[in-house]
Amino acid sequence: MAGEKNKEKLILDSAVALFTAKGFQATRMEDVSKKAGISKGLTYFYYKNKEDLFMALTKKAFDQFREEFREVLRSKGKNGIEMLVDLMTKLVNFAKEQPVYYQAVLNFLDVLKKYNHPESRKEIDPLILDSVHFHKLLEIHHEPIKLGVQMVSQGIKDGSIRPELQPEITFYTVWAMIIGFEKMSGPVGFEGKETKVSPDAWQPGFSKLMQDMLRGTIQASRPATVQTSLF
Repeated sequence: MAGEKNKEKLILDSAVALFTAKGFQATRMEDVSKKAGISKGLTYFYYKNKEDLFMALTKKAFDQFREEFREVLRSKGKNGIEMLVDLMTKLVNFAKEQPVYYQAVLNFLDVLKKYNHPESRKEIDPLILDSVHFHKLLEIHHEPIKLGVQMVSQGIKDGSIRPELQPEITFYTVWAMIIGFEKMSGPVGFEGKETKVSPDAWQPGFSKLMQDMLRGTIQASRPATVQTSLF
């Protein structure tokens, strides 16, 4: 059993390296077998095709993704809003340090959007739908969300987050903001852009705005009119 697990890990690690270097489309199962030092037949024994392999990789990505949430939730002495700020930092670092895993997570969210509707479900590659790892993902993909909702609920309970907010909607919104933040890091960091936003100020500025929204400290107001006299 341990030997089988080691071979599966070796295949997955090889796939991650090749997907990082060459991309999914350019990588063949034969390339993965060669890099892993395992026969092509044995590779197909563990994974039926490249799509099945990618779904297995995505399952591993979600396992690691979930662990990022768990680590934040286990932190001691922090209120809900502090945990969400820590989570934002962790997820941004996850995207930088594990780009293939992070893109696999985002790709699965796109596939799931199609899967939710009978008509668009037909657009999904049948090899993906046939993967046992895809069906495992359907069972576990909500687990990080549940942990994030706990953070929001904790914040409402400890007073660091506005009490009128609904935890599920709030966390989905926060997660959408974090995904958007990571995607906009490219335009913000592009040297030739006309809009002047310092990359160094982008993350702390985003974090502050997110916290202000959750606390309810953003207020629209007109500047006070100050009457002065020259005499």
